[in-house]
Amino acid sequence: MFTTTGSRGLYKAPLSKGLLLILNGLTVMLTLLPQYQELFLYNLQAVTQQHQVWRFLCGRLVCLDVKDAFCSSLLIYNFRIFERRFGTRKFASFLLGTWCLSALMDFLLAQGFQFLFDYEVEELPAGLLAPVFSLFVPFYLLIPRMPVTQVLGHIHITNKSLVYIVGLQLLTSSPFMWLLALSGLISGGLYHSNVLWLQKLLFVPMWVSRIGQYILEPLFSSSQPSNETPLGMGATLDIQRQQRMDMLDQQLLLAQYNEARRNTRHQPQSGLLQWTRLFPSLRHRGQNRPPLQPRPQAQTPPSTQPPLLDNSPVAEEQVARLVEMGFSRIDALEALRASNNDINMATNFLLQH
Repeated sequence: MFTTTGSRGLYKAPLSKGLLLILNGLTVMLTLLPQYQELFLYNLQAVTQQHQVWRFLCGRLVCLDVKDAFCSSLLIYNFRIFERRFGTRKFASFLLGTWCLSALMDFLLAQGFQFLFDYEVEELPAGLLAPVFSLFVPFYLLIPRMPVTQVLGHIHITNKSLVYIVGLQLLTSSPFMWLLALSGLISGGLYHSNVLWLQKLLFVPMWVSRIGQYILEPLFSSSQPSNETPLGMGATLDIQRQQRMDMLDQQLLLAQYNEARRNTRHQPQSGLLQWTRLFPSLRHRGQNRPPLQPRPQAQTPPSTQPPLLDNSPVAEEQVARLVEMGFSRIDALEALRASNNDINMATNFLLQH
């Protein structure tokens, strides 16, 4: 159910896999050994009054509640698409930066709550919760929303709805979980926007990334999916990796669109950019057009839609990628010509028609 924004499994996501295995393993161990749970409590009162700063580290890594661990694991598994798309080092830098920022935000929000309501927040839910909530910021901004179905004819269900439902379940699991959620969203927004050049201040150094690449990545790497289409041997490894990620994401978007088209009827597009006005439907071009009103020959303005030139050059590699996604060769050729060989615009155009 969490494959709506990425390919199946944890391929090319070793950090996400390591977090899932290690943190959940520690949660199970602490459940079986409750006498050690005191060391992993996220106790703000102990930090401020007894100066136990180490609780910022222990209390903000491992979940003591199995329900919180389950929901956060589902979200980490879904958000693995960011590691696959941007790379492990950038994904780790985002988690590190938001983890440090949210530690400060937790303290400030707790102090603000005490000042406003005269209530001291002594303990917060333990675990890697604030960085998980911070990942909702790039999830909202970067992941496209695709309709899947409708409920009662008015409520739209998209490919992102289930993720938000799990986040809402995690939000309501504890009384002060809202404070961690707010802290994580603020931290994610600040780091994603690069306020005060935070991305240059809080990041994973290259030498740490190389150590993890040679030591930890072999332990947590996953095998290549068997249904993935191999690319040309002439491409470099980095290009192959990026093309595989883009191809898998586009294939999933196509499957979601086909499912939505079977369950919902076509509705007129809204927004500033209307594709149906710029380009007619490829599958119905020339059909169901309103009759043109007769105009004098001298007053006929030039056509606002550029003609599709049959002899215009089209990259065969881009045609092959669109054909592998399930489109016909004729539609792929016409979409690429209409979009001036822009593969992203052609893909969006085909998905919306």
